[in-house]
Amino acid sequence: MAAHAAIPVRKPFGTHGLATPIVIGVLYGLYAATVARHGGPTTLGQLWLGLISAVVLAGGIYVLRRFGHALPRELRALAWGSLTGIAVGFLFSLSGASILSSSGLGLAFGGVNVAAAYYLFYTHEDAAGRPAPY
Repeated sequence: MAAHAAIPVRKPFGTHGLATPIVIGVLYGLYAATVARHGGPTTLGQLWLGLISAVVLAGGIYVLRRFGHALPRELRALAWGSLTGIAVGFLFSLSGASILSSSGLGLAFGGVNVAAAYYLFYTHEDAAGRPAPY
């Protein structure tokens, strides 16, 4: 008796991977608009700044979470560190700090995040980059 060919089943579109980037992006955008206010009234430009900041950060997080596994662990850790450093440096620059101090703080946060992400990826993957069996 011959077995029938199974019809491939498509996975339904899920929003599970979208919730984290959206929540982080919205919180980041609200904080960016609040920092840009400097205690004054809210303007349309500040709302646009917050919206664009939220979309860019949420998009970056989504792309890294969705397609980051295609990168080797070193480049993936560098990508996460770069995203973190840029986000922190940008928020600090909105407070009126100098470019040098904003860049320094962004580099410091990015460097710490690169080291932490590399350690996480190195200890949770085997040599081929697959998740560890434990």
